[in-house]
Amino acid sequence: MSTGFQQLANFIWSVADLLRGPYRPPQYERVMLPLTVLRRFDAVLTLSKDAVLKRYAELRAKRIPNIDAVLNNLAKDEDGKPLGFHNHSQLDFHKLKGDPDNIGRHLADYINSFSENVRRIFERFEFEKEIEKLEESNRLYQVVAQFAEIDLHPRTVDNITMGLVFEDLIRRFNEAANETAGDHFTPREVIQLMVNLLLEPDTQVLTQAGIIVTICDPACGTGGMLAEAQNWIRAHNEQATVKVFGQDYNPRSYAVAASDLLIKGHKDGQVVLGNTLTDDPFPDQHFDYLLANPPFGVDWKAEKKIIDRWPSFRGYSGKLPRINDGALLFLLYMMSKFEDYAPGNRNKPGSRTAIVFNGSPLFTGGAGSGESEIRRWIIERDQLEAIVALPEQMFYNTGIGTFIWVVTNRKGPHRKGKIQLIDARERYTPMKRSLGDKRRFLDQAALDTITREHGALKDSKTSRVFDNADFGYRRITVHRPLRLRFEITGEARERFLDACPELFDALQVVQDRLGSEPQLDWNRAWDDVQQVLKTLPSDVEAWTRGAKGTAQKKIFRDCFTIVDPEAAPVIAKHHKVEQLDGAALLPGQTLPADLGKDALYALLGLHADGRGKHIEYEPDPALKDAENISLKDDIVSYVLREVRPYVADAWIDRDTLDEQDGGIGKVGYEINFNRVFFQYQPPRPLHEIDAELAGVEQRILELLREVTE
Repeated sequence: MSTGFQQLANFIWSVADLLRGPYRPPQYERVMLPLTVLRRFDAVLTLSKDAVLKRYAELRAKRIPNIDAVLNNLAKDEDGKPLGFHNHSQLDFHKLKGDPDNIGRHLADYINSFSENVRRIFERFEFEKEIEKLEESNRLYQVVAQFAEIDLHPRTVDNITMGLVFEDLIRRFNEAANETAGDHFTPREVIQLMVNLLLEPDTQVLTQAGIIVTICDPACGTGGMLAEAQNWIRAHNEQATVKVFGQDYNPRSYAVAASDLLIKGHKDGQVVLGNTLTDDPFPDQHFDYLLANPPFGVDWKAEKKIIDRWPSFRGYSGKLPRINDGALLFLLYMMSKFEDYAPGNRNKPGSRTAIVFNGSPLFTGGAGSGESEIRRWIIERDQLEAIVALPEQMFYNTGIGTFIWVVTNRKGPHRKGKIQLIDARERYTPMKRSLGDKRRFLDQAALDTITREHGALKDSKTSRVFDNADFGYRRITVHRPLRLRFEITGEARERFLDACPELFDALQVVQDRLGSEPQLDWNRAWDDVQQVLKTLPSDVEAWTRGAKGTAQKKIFRDCFTIVDPEAAPVIAKHHKVEQLDGAALLPGQTLPADLGKDALYALLGLHADGRGKHIEYEPDPALKDAENISLKDDIVSYVLREVRPYVADAWIDRDTLDEQDGGIGKVGYEINFNRVFFQYQPPRPLHEIDAELAGVEQRILELLREVTE
């Protein structure tokens, strides 16, 4: 079968010779794909053409509307099964050939005589424009005549072979148009790997007789992933029934994918044109398997206006990603299509999905951001199974690194609470000839190795297995006290009086009483200043009441203080002892057994004053810092171990709380492949470097000698 389909694809491809001139190679598909679809439909409909024409005449005579359903059911394949489409024109490809002078008009009439589902596809191909263009260049008759000679009758070319032919043509066209192919075309070996990761764990189930499988690609492009998934299942189980569903935003890609579905005889499947993020064509459906390669870094500003009105995004009610990268929204959509799962319940089989991302969804966005919250939502529900890092330069329109995520709501028992990372970045084979940015590919040996590695779930040089919590952290804010030195200098006086000239006399009294020597305790100095201003003579203006007075006090401190690490901490407030709920503020954390209450409170910024009250210091904004602490560590132990030995006056900001669990610090999740698979390379010995430099210097001197002599 393989040789036959290759010869047929080569023959169809030879039509390209007729298109040179009016079309550039990336544009050949505009003619050849629609005509391949037409020729196949023409051949398939031959069997029941007479019966359809007779019935069409009867229905038309009776002026019966909506005749598509009747005729679609009357048009049958060789096994007597309805095809789901028809054509009620008297013409076929051989009759079109018989009237060269009117071939353009006749071809357009022939297309318009198809059932609505086929006409809708050809509207998206915009084939009428190509008919006009071919006529203007006097190529239309030659092209149609050559397609008429291609035998695509089902007795010669069955649906499986025809599907392979169509896929091969799509691949060739996409590779020819490699400057834009990455928008809708995924390299075949990447699709094979995705399908392996998705389906191999379920081989035992998928090989059962009579199994029915549903597959969805919400960014299906020309349908390559759906086709490859079907091929895998068919190779393992010829009796399986595979129903495929897809959606795409690009009209031409949609037309190709929809044609592929009809060519293969998949009446139960459906490909829809539309925006996946805002339009759900399958609102009540769930699928066994989903796979996709959504556009990288897609801007979703236009869709945000619609999405913001929804109570949740496909069942996810957390924060959404940044406006300039909506890739994770596609994964959320796919997860919303999961079947319910209950072990041992046939009616709740669960689902699996594989999706291609660039590196951004792995680590973009800090704790509390939309990206981090989505990662958290997936991981804390234990649905991230594995991530595979692919080599760079694998795609046609970008050389960046890419990653395959495998997500499921039915992890095997041995994978519960685990996430596997596989590093395949060095497993590539260089291509003999580049295709756009694609310079590397994964050969079959590499695909098999990665698939086996995924199935084995073992630690190795290129495979690591982690607990879910290994990728989570709490981001806490660490404060240190503001320390101010008070000093009235000439320069400070000028600045203050420029801003508050009405306080000239008051300032003079303060300076007379307190002097001009620096004071290292602002708290005491400020008390003294306040006391002085309360006892001013009645004819000397003090602080103004209200907002202006507040501003005057702020200006006073700004002018007459300077940060000094030797000064006493600035007290923000004294208050009664505050009882803290440790379990709520530190959820799921086990504190050091020898940590006393006063020490814990001091770590949280509440310092005992020795008189039964608490002091809180004003934090120095310049010394504010943040720490990311693993979820497996408690934040108190971490600060005592990693912070306090170096800055003894630091405390944890207890007001920065996680929005979900209410604990101190915002919870975040990120997956850093470089950190996981980093291998230290020691620098070369100095004597080697010195010897190499000496050799370079010697060569330079010899070259200079040649020039000067």
